[in-house]
Amino acid sequence: MSQRCTDLVCADLGRSSAIPIARMRHLYRLDEVERRLTRLVSKDHEQLRSTYERMLEKGPERFQVKPSGLPVMDHLYDELPNFHPVLDDVRRQLALCEDSGDALEITPMLLLGPPGVGKTHFARELSQLLGTGMGFVSMSSLTAGWVLSGASSQWKGARPGKVFETLVDGAYANPLIVVDEIDKAGGEHAYDPLGSLYSLLEHDTAHSFTDEFAEVPIDASQVIWVATANDERAIPEPILNRMNVYEVPMPDADAARRIALRLYAGIRAAHEWGRRFDDTPSEAVLERFAEMAPREMRRAWMTAFGNAKLARRTTIVQADLPDSGAGKRTPIGFVH
Repeated sequence: MSQRCTDLVCADLGRSSAIPIARMRHLYRLDEVERRLTRLVSKDHEQLRSTYERMLEKGPERFQVKPSGLPVMDHLYDELPNFHPVLDDVRRQLALCEDSGDALEITPMLLLGPPGVGKTHFARELSQLLGTGMGFVSMSSLTAGWVLSGASSQWKGARPGKVFETLVDGAYANPLIVVDEIDKAGGEHAYDPLGSLYSLLEHDTAHSFTDEFAEVPIDASQVIWVATANDERAIPEPILNRMNVYEVPMPDADAARRIALRLYAGIRAAHEWGRRFDDTPSEAVLERFAEMAPREMRRAWMTAFGNAKLARRTTIVQADLPDSGAGKRTPIGFVH
């Protein structure tokens, strides 16, 4: 597989104020795709034929991006106060490649924490920071074990897996792929839904990942993996050993108030109607938000804005917020 690269500059990185550098990376061999396409029997395996034709049309090259310098991360430290240890590690790994020709390498990470703590939001913010695309796999809604690695074309309704689709249909050789709620991956004993991760999380073996549907080796070694979970006890030890594991707590009361205040300002600035409301909410209202999980806050603010508008007020009061029973902070505990 050719590793020839060509330097070019991509789009702006947004809030990180750095410009990502991109190289073109070959993900698969065209001759292998052509060989498999010519071997298909006419009118048989139409979806497989369409997959090969799509691979030929798109070509094997994808952008392999990384920031041109160490990106500004202050906004993430401010917005995600309970993710500081994770951000510290990401910053260290970014620093290693900032002034060299080396590719960006981010060790696979597992974010452990209670529902609503902001794990998926963190993954989206990290994808924006790095300037690459993102794929998302929810393991809690799986009905088949082959969502990551695809299923053999011999099976009715078979299709490629999420890794293959993210790489082939996307623009990047190093997308960030979120494996959400990995601790809820079920499946029958005969088919482990996490089985493909044993090789995908290892840099050397991921170089030649073969989706069971397409059966064409593809380079998945540059994928950035972020898994989320509530409880690590349901995750196989070999998976844990391949990842950096972080326990993410709920933000404390002060941090929760700061998050709520930033959300208020962001919602207010993003809407024309927002200018009709007070510049800042009251301390009493912010105290109520200190009891909420970050995931609940935006919905609570939108409810409060709507209730205040219906009451013809420009000030949000405590009564505008949803019932306080939902989203309250619960103690955190992980058993090792």
